[in-house]
Amino acid sequence: MDDDGRYRDGRSDFVRGAKDIAKVAKKQVGKKMGRGADKMADEYTKRSYKRFEEEDDDDDYGGMPSNDDGYYRNDSRANDDEGHSDSTEGHDEDDEIYEGEYQGIPRADSGKAGSVDGVAAAQAGQFRDMSAYEAERRKDQEELAEQYEAILQECGHGKFQWTLYFVLGLALMADGVEIFVVGFVLPSAEKDMCLSEPNKGMLGLIVYLGMMVGAFVWGGLADRIGRRQTLLISLSINSVFAFFSSFMQGYVSFLFCRLASGVGIGGSIPIVFSYYSEFLAQEKRGEHLSWLCMFWMIGGIYASAMAWAIIPHYGWSFQMGSAYQFHSWRVFVLVCAFPSVAAISALTTMPESPRFFLENGKHDEAWMILKQVHDTNMRAKGYPERVFSVTTIKTVKQMDDLVTLGDGAAWHEKWRIKLTSLFHQVWSNFLTVFSPEYRRTTYMMMAVWFSMSFSYYGLTVWFPDMIKYLQKQEYASRTKFFAKEKVEHVTFNFTLENQVHRQGEYFNDKFMNLKMRSMVFEDSLFEECYFEDITSSNTFFKNCTFIATLFYNTDLFKYRLVNSKLINSTFLHNKEGCLLSDVSDENNAYMVYFVSFLGTLAVLPGNIVSALLMDKIGRLRMLAGSSVISCISCFFLSFGNSESAMIALLCLFGGISIASWNALDVLTVELYPSDKRCTAFGFLNALCKLAAVLGISIFTSFVGITKAVPILFASGALAAGSFLALKLPETRGQVLQ
Repeated sequence: MDDDGRYRDGRSDFVRGAKDIAKVAKKQVGKKMGRGADKMADEYTKRSYKRFEEEDDDDDYGGMPSNDDGYYRNDSRANDDEGHSDSTEGHDEDDEIYEGEYQGIPRADSGKAGSVDGVAAAQAGQFRDMSAYEAERRKDQEELAEQYEAILQECGHGKFQWTLYFVLGLALMADGVEIFVVGFVLPSAEKDMCLSEPNKGMLGLIVYLGMMVGAFVWGGLADRIGRRQTLLISLSINSVFAFFSSFMQGYVSFLFCRLASGVGIGGSIPIVFSYYSEFLAQEKRGEHLSWLCMFWMIGGIYASAMAWAIIPHYGWSFQMGSAYQFHSWRVFVLVCAFPSVAAISALTTMPESPRFFLENGKHDEAWMILKQVHDTNMRAKGYPERVFSVTTIKTVKQMDDLVTLGDGAAWHEKWRIKLTSLFHQVWSNFLTVFSPEYRRTTYMMMAVWFSMSFSYYGLTVWFPDMIKYLQKQEYASRTKFFAKEKVEHVTFNFTLENQVHRQGEYFNDKFMNLKMRSMVFEDSLFEECYFEDITSSNTFFKNCTFIATLFYNTDLFKYRLVNSKLINSTFLHNKEGCLLSDVSDENNAYMVYFVSFLGTLAVLPGNIVSALLMDKIGRLRMLAGSSVISCISCFFLSFGNSESAMIALLCLFGGISIASWNALDVLTVELYPSDKRCTAFGFLNALCKLAAVLGISIFTSFVGITKAVPILFASGALAAGSFLALKLPETRGQVLQ
């Protein structure tokens, strides 16, 4: 019995010991499970409320330290030795709540019963003061700007930047081509489309209107979805509609395609300069952005050369019946889309701006691109062993709008919400350009951009129109006059040009297989005459009488017969055509292309000088000095009384004013921070196109009337622009904001 008792007592002690061990193990496992649940909840909470939490609140979530010197990463870890869960501590196996059961996200000073205070604190964090958030974001941006400049210094300037220079140069070249296309094709397009003077004017202005819309839209989008992606989209729209416009037969469809093409290319200038500047170090930025401007000049030269080589060759055409015609000017429109297509192909090989990624919290993507820049340049310079030493880069605190959609939402509803959110983000970013911090700078830049564009585009279009007017004056001075002549039984089979016949009598005469250019017959009599295969331009019969006269296969329609009488006269197989009021021949076409070629080439010296001096004398001195010299050159316009003098003045004005444009582009890039740079540049460039439309409309209305008004307008605008430019802050030697 004693042995059995001792056995039972030993067994009881063993069972009690095993229960104690199991109890302790159970409690420890419960604590570990509680800590794991708390860690998971904390990580989820930090990701969800990261935008709304102050850095001082980070300790509330298990001690997540904020790394102010580098990239923000959610790598906080609970202290396994000390940071156990309050929600699982203090219970035993007899409590209603099992040990280790998750009881919610604890807040600081809340304990077990602080759930109400925790919710209130979360709501307070969600609706935190926006000024504090902006202050944090500004601090991040300033630190990023300094660090980014140091990184670009380490990457150096070399093969990568020069490759990107030529790629973006193609996009800028496409913008230069777009400006000239419509002006070159108008003389030929008016024949195919029977364009009236108002229609020609609208076709000339529609490109500027499209570019105005495109600059604003694409500039805003580039700050939200990326420079490279936005530029690819805009160039694709430009190339597609430029291609289709060459096949459009009707005026309305052609006008729409050119409008859409202008909208596409409108994003080129604001995005290209912003994109390229974010790969350039401080000491290289002004010079190389000025070198980039040369591609706009190359685009003008390309358009002039292609027009010179293609449009006058009327054999480069085909026709399918009488409804579809593809003449040489349409081939020219097609060729002008090549720079845009080439830019798209080349841009697909280039990366996004790393500065854009850093501004949007994408550290790893930006680091990889900067490493690519560094390694490409070092290999090209013969130092492949040099290692990219940067490990972490500052990123800017984000507060993006959360757009949550259920899994069952339709695709079109998802796209609608995404586009609506994107629109609100772009519009909000645009409004910040007029915030108190940037308001004065924006208004000053608006005035400078408007005055520069108003005078430059107004004069550059006024010059060719004045040259045409002088050509007409000179042509009219060579007009031959014939009065009271009598011609009988004569066959005219040669070109009749620039003649006025008054009170003539023509009996049994034949006008066959000839062209009539600027011919006027007044108070004349045609009896038993025969007109066959006649092509005419600016030809009219005024107060004439036709008796027993036959018109066969001619374009001498009745609207060319002004107040004339037709007695027993017949029109057979009339040609289809338009009433052309201007003199149009190959010599005049060549002159237009040649003048544009010279005017574009004349900006080369100004480009070179501005590139070499931009970082030496500063942006403001370059802008104001060039504007003042351009203002003075305007007064020489009063001496332009001949065609050669006007061409020389056009070249002089273009060569001087280009330095102002280069300085203005650089200044615009450097005055605004990266998250607003494309938006501000796009808005100012849109204002530039609006000023161009106003300048062109006003200046051309005074052609042949007076030179004084264009001279005063241009000089006054340039003087005001140079004065206001001196009030802007100098950005030379500063890091890119």
